[in-house]
Amino acid sequence: MAEEEAPEVELSGKQKKEIAKWFLLNSPCGEIQYVAKDVRSVLNDDGAYDEAASEAFPTYNKAQMICLDLPRRMGEVLITSFGELEENRFLDPRTAQVGIVDHVKQVCTDVRPATDEELPSPYIEEFRCALDAEVLKYVGEAYPKGVCSVYCTKGKDLEGPGSDFELAVVIQAARNSPQNFCTGSWRSVWNIEFNDDMQVLEIRGQMQVGAHYFEEGNVQLDAKHECKDSTILQSPEDSAISIASIIRHHETEYLGSLEDLRRKLPVTRTLFPWHNTLQFSLTRDISKELGIEK
Repeated sequence: MAEEEAPEVELSGKQKKEIAKWFLLNSPCGEIQYVAKDVRSVLNDDGAYDEAASEAFPTYNKAQMICLDLPRRMGEVLITSFGELEENRFLDPRTAQVGIVDHVKQVCTDVRPATDEELPSPYIEEFRCALDAEVLKYVGEAYPKGVCSVYCTKGKDLEGPGSDFELAVVIQAARNSPQNFCTGSWRSVWNIEFNDDMQVLEIRGQMQVGAHYFEEGNVQLDAKHECKDSTILQSPEDSAISIASIIRHHETEYLGSLEDLRRKLPVTRTLFPWHNTLQFSLTRDISKELGIEK
């Protein structure tokens, strides 16, 4: 007698929401809108989808540090936890503007001037502005379409020397080309602690590279690297030059190490030619390497 098939169990609304949320949060860089469209279609439950999207998109946008245009051509704003003032409101320190963000649509719907309470004191702003100028120069040279911002994360109300404060440098560069089956992003965060007593700058860096290649296959890269460094506390201009030089050194070194990245194939034990991936079909060449080409 044939075994009876177990009856299908209908997922609860909460289960559907959590599944949808997982897929949205794990979307490759620049692809969440494509994933969202498919998730909504498969889920066939607008209530569960809307709830999942409202929770997932803000987290995804901040994790990917997406860059949005401010209305009326007033500049750009990076969506990061450092610039988050309150729900859906993000500060751009360079223009002293606050963007009001629709996370699900990934657009700025409005903009307003930042208040004095939301901005650093003139003393802190001198250091922040000098560092912003140097990092902006570096990013313009190093990353096509790269964007950056410098935030004060501690001690923004200090009026002069005598106490510690902290700045954070955020750098983001993305290249999304879904029509060519590839997307990629660079994200780095540099926390700089200005130690007044010891006259030292303590620098901690976190770099993350994401890439997705999906022509007739599905290959993803998610690489992370952390580092530390230090330099002496000087004038705002000289400190900015030293910090930018340290950032340039570590990021160049890490990018160089990624150039040497190789993956061994499981059967032939030969190196995968990462440097040549744009010149061939992934499935065709892997089949050839393994000797199973039709």
